Amino acid sequence: ALAVGAVAQAQAKKNLKYEIQQSEKAAGVFREIMNTPDRGIPQELLDGAECVAIFPSVFKAGFIFGGRGGRGVASCRTAAGWSAPAFFTLGGGSFGLQIGAQSTDFVMLFMNKDGLNSLLSDQFTLGGDASVAAGPVGRQAGAETDLKLNAKILSYSRSKGLFAGLELKGVVIKPDKDDMRDVYGEGVTAKEVLKENKVTASATARAFPNTLGRYSSRVAKK
Repeated sequence: ALAVGAVAQAQAKKNLKYEIQQSEKAAGVFREIMNTPDRGIPQELLDGAECVAIFPSVFKAGFIFGGRGGRGVASCRTAAGWSAPAFFTLGGGSFGLQIGAQSTDFVMLFMNKDGLNSLLSDQFTLGGDASVAAGPVGRQAGAETDLKLNAKILSYSRSKGLFAGLELKGVVIKPDKDDMRDVYGEGVTAKEVLKENKVTASATARAFPNTLGRYSSRVAKK
């Protein structure tokens, strides 16, 4: 029994290392995008977003063969700053020309309470349960206020260095229960992490929300 327990504990530590890497990868993707403001997310849209989710290095095979497309992390604004990261999976959908890319980063801005509530649900489909639009890119795109006001979610992709808005219709997003358990323990939900601030994450796991805080400091109203 002791041997089995030791093996399980070792596996849990190995898994946790992966989730920490996911948070660090998402932070790296976001940092690279925002460090090129002429081709990045308009600052006013980022400042208005309730949550940000990034799915780094999603491979096309996951969509073609119907397997898990990718895994990513999300963080939402709270009165105390950006929340601890919650972990999600992404799959399905039609990506047009993107299907030819070997590896693509996907970025989503959840612009209002409806978008936030989608993220807190058991699962949702972009373009079905939640309206989604291709996000505008660059400083000059800030004038496109219709997108900001009407879309629940703005989506982007980055492949081979090219960052652009992409309408991700038909994509299914749901919490990754395995990743959530590895980081927070059994039964912790995305809502408890992202909205209710009921959990804390280690400094290493907080790489993504900490990076969001450096680029967008506004906090949610209580």
